Amino acid sequence: MVRPRPLPRPGPRFRRAVGLDTPEAPAGGPEDEATRARVLAQSQAWMEAAVIGLNLCPFAKAVAARGQIRWQLSPARQPEALLAELVEALQTLAAADPAQHDTTLIVHPWVLGRFDDFNAFLGVAETAIEAAGLRGVLQLAAFHPRWRFAEHAPGDPAHASNRAPWPTLHLLREASVARAVAAVPEAATIFERNIATLRRLGTAGWDALRERWQAD
Repeated sequence: MVRPRPLPRPGPRFRRAVGLDTPEAPAGGPEDEATRARVLAQSQAWMEAAVIGLNLCPFAKAVAARGQIRWQLSPARQPEALLAELVEALQTLAAADPAQHDTTLIVHPWVLGRFDDFNAFLGVAETAIEAAGLRGVLQLAAFHPRWRFAEHAPGDPAHASNRAPWPTLHLLREASVARAVAAVPEAATIFERNIATLRRLGTAGWDALRERWQAD
């Protein structure tokens, strides 16, 4: 899965939705195997039903089918621990064979549940990419249950384009993104098409879709 355009720098564009900024963490902790399995299953169901099913990312289906996605469930409870895990994941992805491991999704349900905290962490994550010497090699996309674009009204279904069951950092290879974009006609309009798709689906339609990954 790749994002259609560069993720804007953290700032005014990203605002938390008042009253919706603190989704519940999983009932069990990271040491509970059943909880870990459920969180990953929900995230993978979201990928299948929303990202691939709605064609929000035209490149995701092939990468998933080839088994090139690495799902990483973070046990972190503090941002510092998540940052350390992120740095290690960046190095691992950069060193891996793209044919085997092309992209990484770090799902971190026990930390950064508040969207404003998550938004602030994105700047730290971008700095980590720079510090690792991986600017131009890897890039970052992000998803959060309470994602909100500043230019859209709170109830706009458009926010769902970056909403996932749990806070998630997505690491991508710049070269893979460039190849994928070049292969897709009118790739520059993907974001706008996604907004139109989600608005046609509507809030009720999105809520119905969410049942596919929210059911326990």
